[in-house]
Amino acid sequence: MTHVLEFHEVWRHFGARAVLRGLSFAVRPGEVYALLGRNGEGKTTAIRILLGLLQPHAGEARLLGARSDALPLAVRGRVGYVSEGHRLYGEMRVAEALRFERDTRPGFDAGAAGRELARLALDPAARIMTLSRGQRAQLALVLACAGAPEVLVFDDPAMGLDPVMRRELLESLVTLLAERGTAVLLSTHILHDVERLADRVGILKDGALLVDAPLDALKRRIVKRQCVATNGQAPALAGLLRAKPLAGGFELTLLDLDPAREAALRAQTSSLSESLSPDLEELFLDLTTRPEPAR
Repeated sequence: MTHVLEFHEVWRHFGARAVLRGLSFAVRPGEVYALLGRNGEGKTTAIRILLGLLQPHAGEARLLGARSDALPLAVRGRVGYVSEGHRLYGEMRVAEALRFERDTRPGFDAGAAGRELARLALDPAARIMTLSRGQRAQLALVLACAGAPEVLVFDDPAMGLDPVMRRELLESLVTLLAERGTAVLLSTHILHDVERLADRVGILKDGALLVDAPLDALKRRIVKRQCVATNGQAPALAGLLRAKPLAGGFELTLLDLDPAREAALRAQTSSLSESLSPDLEELFLDLTTRPEPAR
């Protein structure tokens, strides 16, 4: 199978508002794809459509070769899902949750799950409602992974966790991924985590992808420069994603700065810094806060 999940020109409206506008991308086996965007840009809507929990108004999503609006049970059993809030039955004890998953999911490895819970020091007798938010996140991750899924879908599972809990959750995920060639679709607001995990990044704005690129390539193609413009105005240059005013000049975010553009930039400035590589958080802000970023 070339791709384990796909979106083909997916549109979804809520009332008069189009939340997704022709969303298209695909994820290969073993790939970690981070779907990013500001609040309300359609990340959770896309995930719900992929999992068959919401119907698109146009286009289609596919999961492990099957249409998402008609997923067979056999396909659902090959997918793991962890959502924000880690929806679990609070009255259950940890051991009961393990038995419940074992009895309802083919291929669930209760032994492996039990060993992972012991490593995390999660008490089998504890009621889920008494666990901390971080412990519930770890439990949800273990339960999602114990079925050896071919695809894992994460919708902001670390939201609300403190840095220590988030790091523990991330390390658990890295350990589990290292053991298998599992494909991951990850939606999160915590961009430092994305830099540790993701192979590719998609950035949603206005319901469509501004960016769909390998993370390393994206970092190579975008640079920051500080300048003082000769006329006091931001330079006019192809590939200028953002010109942020600074005291006496501008901080420029530039895409694909080749020698010709470098020369054009120098002709419009009296002072120009060396190139700096922005981190993912800076890239995200530059691409999503400008009204019409270059696509």
